[in-house]
This record gives sequence, structure tokens and C-alpha cells, in this order.
Amino acid sequence: MIEIERKYLVNSLDFKNEYFQKNDIYQGYISSLPERTVRVRIKGAKGFLTIKGMSNETGASRFEWEKEIPISDAKQLLQLCEKGVIEKTRYEVKRGKHLIEIDVFHKENEGLIIAEIELENENETIDKPIWLGKEVTNDERYYNAFISKSPYKKW
Repeated sequence: MIEIERKYLVNSLDFKNEYFQKNDIYQGYISSLPERTVRVRIKGAKGFLTIKGMSNETGASRFEWEKEIPISDAKQLLQLCEKGVIEKTRYEVKRGKHLIEIDVFHKENEGLIIAEIELENENETIDKPIWLGKEVTNDERYYNAFISKSPYKKW
């Protein structure tokens, strides 16, 4: 499956007036190579294993494979991950036909808030809320695999 998404910095907490769901997320990387990442995630009461390929030249598209796994397996796999487990709270906002996922990072990445919008194609028009700031889709510093190794507070 090809994932197409755009990433934006979030410039205010106004999204908290619009969200319909939120979950705490813990995620780590078994492999954080740019060519392929293997991620373990606990989202709420569920576990996931995700493999992502390298992004295309725009940074908006890449292969993604994800399967739900038992949460007990996810907890065990997190122990095998590279240093730098990410903790964040994800807020979900519906905007037109799009779902906007806003990640508010904690601990070493405190202060970083990123929104992701999945698209059907790279040229799709988005009804952007006022609280969405600069687009950072192709900026690797904002990839979770990068900030797991180079936390935002150390930039």
C-alpha cells in the first residue's frame, strides 16, 4: 500500500476545540534506516507493527505496511527497539473528507506539534484550518524516526 500524506507544524492549540478522539502513543524503531523503517507502536489499548519504505522525491508518498498485533507483543518488542522511544498524544480532527492527526510530543520532544493529513493523491486540495502552519512534508527532521534519535529539545 502506498501512503500519501502531508505534514505541517501546528501554530496554536485551537485544534483542541475541534478534536473528536485522542490516544496516547508509545513507539520505537527496530530499524530506522531511511530505506526502511520498522516501527512498533502502542496506541491506546492496541499494538501495531509497521514497515515503511523510503519516501519519494516530494516526501509525500511511500510504501507502508501495518498490522495490528497483541499489545503484549508490542510491549515486548518495544524493549528491542533502538534508543529513543517516542511518547506523544494524538488528536484526531475531521475536516471535510480528511482526517487530520495532530501529534503533541512529550518528554525529549516536548514543544513539537505536527499535523499529518492522508491524501488520495499528492495534488489533492486540503481545507487547511488556521492552526496549521508551515508545511514540513519533505523535511526529514520532522520524521518520527529522526526525532527518536535527535530529540526536538536538542535542536
